[in-house]
Amino acid sequence: MRALELISTWPVPTVGAAVVVADGTVAGDAGAVEHRFRLASLSKPLVAWSALVAVEEGIVTLDDHVGRPGCTLRHLLAHAGGYPFEGREPITGVATRRIYSNAGIELAAGHIERAADMPIATYLAEAVFDPLGMEGAALEGSPAHAVWATVADVVAFLAEVQAPTLIDPTTAAAAFQPQYPDLAGIVPGVGQFDPCPWGLGFEIRGGKSPHWTGRHNSASTFGHFGGAGTMMWVDPDAGCGLVALTDRLFDQWAGEALVRWPELSDAVLGELGDPEVPDAR
Repeated sequence: MRALELISTWPVPTVGAAVVVADGTVAGDAGAVEHRFRLASLSKPLVAWSALVAVEEGIVTLDDHVGRPGCTLRHLLAHAGGYPFEGREPITGVATRRIYSNAGIELAAGHIERAADMPIATYLAEAVFDPLGMEGAALEGSPAHAVWATVADVVAFLAEVQAPTLIDPTTAAAAFQPQYPDLAGIVPGVGQFDPCPWGLGFEIRGGKSPHWTGRHNSASTFGHFGGAGTMMWVDPDAGCGLVALTDRLFDQWAGEALVRWPELSDAVLGELGDPEVPDAR
């Protein structure tokens, strides 16, 4: 895809990108697609997917109590448990505000570990990475931000979320549906939104503007970006997903990233023939 040529202008040492359509076909890729990158917070949707596998295995439910009184696995995966970005001391009530929380994801992962009787890194590999052929993927630290993988690995995951094979589509749908939809909150590095929709592990675009996805991505777009300079999304209306991984910390080029990522997203949508998007070529 010619749209992917845009990554060659990004101010980063290493970058790779790819587009995968709803049937799992790779529409195009560019750059260092076999390089292993730290995914940073793209780890969270992967952990959430493993949680849904655990739900179907019958070892957990989304309504299991985890952590503080009144908090469930669902709350934690949707950043609605009232936990701060870091630390286990709650800072607000359950389901009163969307607070993006590494701690909440770590609590969720710990619950899966106990239910599966194995480390979360092992469970994630056996439940998600291995069956999807994500050969370069591994969790090497916190489940909130320490998965390492290649662009090719993330392509396999984006194909899975568009046409689930590891879990039933009705189970998968909960990941992309707004959980506690009226909650306001902040998307770190982007802005404050009311409401601030989130699914299970996946951020949902909704009416957020400006946003790190394209101006022409639909409100149903879901995905994540990470502090390692990484991003991925799926737009069900457009029938495609995009991943772009870099090895430059988001904070070091945030202003440019929030221009370059939407530019790339809109170029991809335009090249795939969305009649509402001008062809960026």
